[in-house]
Amino acid sequence: MNDNQLLRYSRHILLPQIGYEGQEQLVGSHALIIGAGGLGSPVALYLAAGGVGTLTICDFDEVDLTNLQRQIIHTTAAVGRNKAQSAAETIAAINPETQVQTVQQRVDEASLRALVQAADVVLDCTDNFAVRYAANQVCVELRKPLVSGAAIGFEGQVSVFDMRHDDSPCYHCLFPNLGGDEALRCADNGVFAPLVGMIGTTQAAEAMKLLLGLGTSLQGRLLLLDVMDMEWRSLKLARDPACPVCGAR
Repeated sequence: MNDNQLLRYSRHILLPQIGYEGQEQLVGSHALIIGAGGLGSPVALYLAAGGVGTLTICDFDEVDLTNLQRQIIHTTAAVGRNKAQSAAETIAAINPETQVQTVQQRVDEASLRALVQAADVVLDCTDNFAVRYAANQVCVELRKPLVSGAAIGFEGQVSVFDMRHDDSPCYHCLFPNLGGDEALRCADNGVFAPLVGMIGTTQAAEAMKLLLGLGTSLQGRLLLLDVMDMEWRSLKLARDPACPVCGAR
């Protein structure tokens, strides 16, 4: 790390659980963020500010005025521009030490394979179920940790599917692909603005812990948030041995 980085990340370095070695590990890490909307905004901002050295941000969509109620990485001036590019420009203003790669077209299982292969951790921040299942499939195949978040209305959830561990469930174990879920999008159903920040920052924390090898992750647990009652609940998850995606491991 250079002198600017040592100063910028000094509050991390002061933490004995991170220190110089841990921060250097973050600087050398690569996170793939799928979606630069409500969840991807706080994820990208905190991973960049916290010193993750390389971010790949995928989003084919353009910033809309209705996004600005919750997608805090974008500004009014970015309306009409690609979200991944808008996110990259905001990150450059916050931390020019972070290298940002943008993918400004739709991703599928084939295109995700190369992106996931290059990353150390994958963050699912999309509300597109086809992409969710594709990302899960590739992470299972390549044994990459996946941090998944979702938010709708006043409720959100976060979990970690760490395919480096044989006992970890995958996203498909929790939510089998039965079709008919595409209607569950905040664009159609609404979402409470601070909720996506709370879920997204939790995803960022889990991703950093995975990169640093710190603490206990949400692997095998589903963390649920009900903002109306301000209640967090944790449910245990078990791997499904009959899962068509990860059951054959």
